Amino acid sequence: MEKKEDSLEKEIKAKTKEFLKKSENKEILLISHFDTDGITSAAIMIQALEKLDKRFSVKIVKYLEEEMIYDLPKNKLILFLDLASGSLDYIKKAGLKNVFIIDHHEIVQKIPDNVAILNPILTSKEKISSAGLVYLFCKEINPENKRFAKLAVLGMIGDIMEESIENLGVIEEGDIKKKKGIMIYSSTRPINRALEYCSQPYIPGVTGNFKGVLEILREIGIEPSNGKYKSLIELNDEETKKLVTAIMLRNPQAKNKDLIGNIFLLKFFNKLEDARELSAMINACSRFGESGTALRFCMEVLGSRKEAEEIHVKHKQHLISGLKFVSKAEKIQGKGFVIINTRDNIKDTIIGTITSILSKSPLYEEGTIITTMAYYEDKIKVSSRNVGMNKRNVREILDLVIKEIGGEVGGHESAAGCMIARDKEKRFIDLLKKNFEIELVKI
Repeated sequence: MEKKEDSLEKEIKAKTKEFLKKSENKEILLISHFDTDGITSAAIMIQALEKLDKRFSVKIVKYLEEEMIYDLPKNKLILFLDLASGSLDYIKKAGLKNVFIIDHHEIVQKIPDNVAILNPILTSKEKISSAGLVYLFCKEINPENKRFAKLAVLGMIGDIMEESIENLGVIEEGDIKKKKGIMIYSSTRPINRALEYCSQPYIPGVTGNFKGVLEILREIGIEPSNGKYKSLIELNDEETKKLVTAIMLRNPQAKNKDLIGNIFLLKFFNKLEDARELSAMINACSRFGESGTALRFCMEVLGSRKEAEEIHVKHKQHLISGLKFVSKAEKIQGKGFVIINTRDNIKDTIIGTITSILSKSPLYEEGTIITTMAYYEDKIKVSSRNVGMNKRNVREILDLVIKEIGGEVGGHESAAGCMIARDKEKRFIDLLKKNFEIELVKI
């Protein structure tokens, strides 16, 4: 019997051959998603295409909208990374000749004849992000591309797939160090700064609260030395245990097994860094509309480090103020769900991150689906997340609503999102409530 891993490996070999053949004497338009996974995917692919001496252009997008697909050039090979699995009907209607998709999101539509797609859902069901897939794909094209292993790690972390990193075989290839520690980034920065901006897990009374940070550090007996606190990876076992206990007392949902895990350290700009912080910096750049900075940062271009750090600080401040806003905002609640319509009070680019943080906070009980909404021009960005490991498929629920009112939907069972027209706001909320209630009755 063929092993699951072998089926994906076989598919990668077949798709790389097909890609190399179809891209001969063809200009490529690379379109990738703007989050960490999409940006790292693009950074790996850009450098691989340069090595192949291919003619290509790059477009980084927040959302893959119907009109945009119809406007794509018919004479180029369109290469989608970390998106398009939910846009197959639009791609078929657009009449594009050559389309390649490397993605890991759910597929709910029939794959058109003009589309070659590499997606683990079709083969092994293995948990792997797009950056992981792009890395394996590019390494198959040329083994020298294994030097991009660290970018694959950053993409996997960006999509919260740390547990699957070792399955990629990138630890040795990318000179990546792994050690056990507290899962708060950055483990290499002073502990007071790490705790103040810690949003995953969210620590009530500490996150975004300088006085609360000093209080928790005094409580566990950690004092600064020469005016500077030690970093998380410098804590001894006793200090680590005390900090974990103090966090759990403030956030009962933050279980010990979730707080202690593998920290991946890798060299970036010739300095050993916590991969989770680098991943967050890439994400911050794109969500501030600076995808170019994010790409340059991934490729370690001089000067991009300072730009990325400055954007990251602003991004963390926006997250903290966004969390404060949702804590006071009016909520539409029912059994097993909560809908928070932030309108234009929170940027659409960070609403998904805030929803993820809320889903891991002690505010909502397991089994709840949290849905947030934020305005984006004449549209509304919607993000939904499961709290805990319940069996409700949020992607399917959103899909049912979108089929009635129109829009784009994408994501996974436990974390999904959609884009709707702003004039459908009330209808969307009414239908969503109705579908949440129906889904709960089914369970």
